[in-house]
Amino acid sequence: MRIVLVDDEALARDRLRRLLEGEDDHQVVGEAANGIQAVGVCEALQPELVLLDIRMPGMDGLETARHFLQLDSPPAVIFCTAYEEHAVQAFDLQAVGYLLKPVRKENLLLALDKAVRLNRAQLAFLNDADDGRRSFISARTYKGVELIAVNDVRYFLADQKYVTVRYSKGEVIVDETLRELEDEFADMLVRVHRNALVAKSFIEGLRKDKQGQVAVKLRDVDETIDISRRHLPAVRKIVKKL
Repeated sequence: MRIVLVDDEALARDRLRRLLEGEDDHQVVGEAANGIQAVGVCEALQPELVLLDIRMPGMDGLETARHFLQLDSPPAVIFCTAYEEHAVQAFDLQAVGYLLKPVRKENLLLALDKAVRLNRAQLAFLNDADDGRRSFISARTYKGVELIAVNDVRYFLADQKYVTVRYSKGEVIVDETLRELEDEFADMLVRVHRNALVAKSFIEGLRKDKQGQVAVKLRDVDETIDISRRHLPAVRKIVKKL
């Protein structure tokens, strides 16, 4: 089994590597020090399994596992955690692999034998278990899986079956609905139209054309986004607070 180690502590990764030394059935093929690196490493190396720390700065293990599902071949995931017993039992009931730190070799080998690839049911559980919202949006592009920081997003624009994300480096298409995004990031986004959400923090002001159509002007964005009459009062309230 080809394995990637993900932990923000180098000593923890070294310990796992040592535990796997001499195990002919298992090979460590890569490492990552955080969730963002982990997605890139796993996309490049396509491991069969990831030993994934839960508590990491920037993007924790739960969110990282969710982004793994954007990969062509999502790896199996075994979480390495210091959670209390009741949380570990919850993971166990959902057939999500876990290991308590400090990891012991006999427990590690047993978990590897039971490992299964991350599936949709497990993803649903991860969504419930992760009290915090995502810090990144993932999208599949010609470059592979790209992670866009939510606080770098200017707007989301829906067009039939697609949702375009505009951010500092350009645009990508994501496989999510505006409703899902609006619910998850309600305090960061405001709906300005049935097909558009904009980031409150990037709003500069409002513009009105000769036909009376009001649009929102965003910082660092050339184009404006039309505001529907239905959503105009809510947007005006936000602008007044700027």
